[in-house]
Amino acid sequence: MRQDPYIETGTGLPREALGPQDATERLPMRDFTGQRHPDRLIARPYESAPVIAVLTTEHDRRTDWLRAGQALERVLLVATVHGLRASLLHQAMEWPDLREAVTMGPGHAHMLIRLGYGPEGPGTPRRAARTVLDSPQPWS
Repeated sequence: MRQDPYIETGTGLPREALGPQDATERLPMRDFTGQRHPDRLIARPYESAPVIAVLTTEHDRRTDWLRAGQALERVLLVATVHGLRASLLHQAMEWPDLREAVTMGPGHAHMLIRLGYGPEGPGTPRRAARTVLDSPQPWS
């Protein structure tokens, strides 16, 4: 049996941080493991009518990408303040035909965001800045 890469190396996402899959399989959720095993990622029921937001911009230039990222940051912070959980459904944005299909009305879609209430997920490990920077920094 293949060992979990996180346990082997101490890098990557721990299994607990991946969150559950949608038991009804109405919302495709990337599990980042490449495998769908019930013992790895459990399935739980989600809301019967989840809220899916589409983040769009009028154009699709680099400045629009930046603005979309800034808007996403604000959405996530406001959601957190109001006790909402957010899942980024970004896989569709990686394929031009799917990205075009999810764009509702004029504009260009940048992100699908699932918003709802649920339990708080576990924290994920962080490396110290000195272990990921190429050169020493003043704060090290």
